[in-house]
Amino acid sequence: MILDLLAPPLCWSCGAPAARDGPLCRVCRRALRFLGPAPVVLCGLEVWAPLAYDGPAGDLVRALKFHGATRLARAMAALIVANAPGTMLAGDLVPVPLHPARRRARPFNQAALIGSAISGRTGLALADCLRRAGPDRRQVGRGRAARLTGPGAIKAAGRPPPTALLVDDVVTTGATLAACAGALREAGSERIRAIAFARTAGR
Repeated sequence: MILDLLAPPLCWSCGAPAARDGPLCRVCRRALRFLGPAPVVLCGLEVWAPLAYDGPAGDLVRALKFHGATRLARAMAALIVANAPGTMLAGDLVPVPLHPARRRARPFNQAALIGSAISGRTGLALADCLRRAGPDRRQVGRGRAARLTGPGAIKAAGRPPPTALLVDDVVTTGATLAACAGALREAGSERIRAIAFARTAGR
């Protein structure tokens, strides 16, 4: 685009000119810490993410979530699909829901944006079938013990898919994903796993 030639996009991590067709400069792209193909088990749920939630990956998550950089969802989805173990990309994609109070303040659900972009790349169906209710128990800024007490009430709206692949931007303790999996299982899902863009290393 002409605009990109006149004012090249900047790296979302360091502010230097970004690499062509990417959200990061070459230096920050090389600084991404890939976690490998093996899923981990968090709160009884099999979870996989391509990147550690630190450095440039963390900057991308915050840019999407707090600065409205919605185009980053496509870049995140591309990294997920390019690196995911083949067995993980199966079933219907189920985004982790956003609380209505946060949805009023933020006009998008970052997990749904990533899920939609993954769907476009893989052909997997998107099943936006989870809803939050009750108090808005924001996970950001809470300690590990507080996070593990759970993210508030999550319910399935209608009948969920038999095989569900939960989608989120970042995983820390796994408490939110576990609550989502519980709601899906209670409503009839038989196999549930989860993917995210980044995961706290060591979890």
